[in-house]
Amino acid sequence: MSLRDSGYAIIACLLWSTAFVGVKAGLEYMSPLTLAGVRFLLAGVILLPFGGGISALGRVFVLHRRTLVAASLLNTVGLYALFFFAIQFVRGAQAAILIGASPLISATVAHFVIDDDRMTRSKIISILFGLSGVVLLAVAGKPWEPVGARESGGLLILFCASVVGAFGNVAVVRGRSVTLHPVALASLQMLIGGVVLLVMGLILEGVPCKALTLHFYLVLGWLAFISAAAFAIWFHLLQRVSVSELNLWKFLIPLSGAALSWILIKGEQPDVLSLVGMGFVVGGIIWSQRVSSI
Repeated sequence: MSLRDSGYAIIACLLWSTAFVGVKAGLEYMSPLTLAGVRFLLAGVILLPFGGGISALGRVFVLHRRTLVAASLLNTVGLYALFFFAIQFVRGAQAAILIGASPLISATVAHFVIDDDRMTRSKIISILFGLSGVVLLAVAGKPWEPVGARESGGLLILFCASVVGAFGNVAVVRGRSVTLHPVALASLQMLIGGVVLLVMGLILEGVPCKALTLHFYLVLGWLAFISAAAFAIWFHLLQRVSVSELNLWKFLIPLSGAALSWILIKGEQPDVLSLVGMGFVVGGIIWSQRVSSI
């Protein structure tokens, strides 16, 4: 993986890591499915001009509708319906920590369903480093204490969201083509997924009735921007880099996401065990990049 691609992966992961705080703030004003739908519909609209406009996207959809529908249902509807629902019950730092396990899940799924993306010893070592850090961070959150069943249930739902996202990455890789522009893919995925989520939200949750403030619109704007930018970057990289190698960078998400949650969310703070866990996460990333550069 080139230094330039690594830089893009870091930017995407750092953008995604801010979502945990943003979603927590947005859920104070709007129910989960509706908020997710509005977020991704707006993000898809933001990317429209960069994907060639409506007529160009229409042609792309006709040519690649199977890949687009699969990516929309997995990467947007499935993943984020579960994510937005679960984060109501989980602390921001805990959510970032569990989502950090997604590289392990993605690499495992890719090993079994993609012929040219097998596990190697170096990938396994990197994943074990990162996973050890995630485990330490999770234990630091003391999941056995009274917050108990509620938070444990939320963590289990987040794990399922990571599994769905792993299959979404596989769908993108299997359907990749020189004629499928990554920005067009990201825009159409979020437009389709956003509409589905919004309809689901309006049916299941009703029309939002809480007064929306400037704070909400700023949060929504940021959530839409990071979705548009991060997904466009990620899909661009998936055209060039293997799923398991690229997803190793997602170990940055618990690192940055937990740190931001500790700083910005009242009542969340780090401890020694959490900081040691972060050290393992960084060690996994450093190992993976050192080996790939040899």
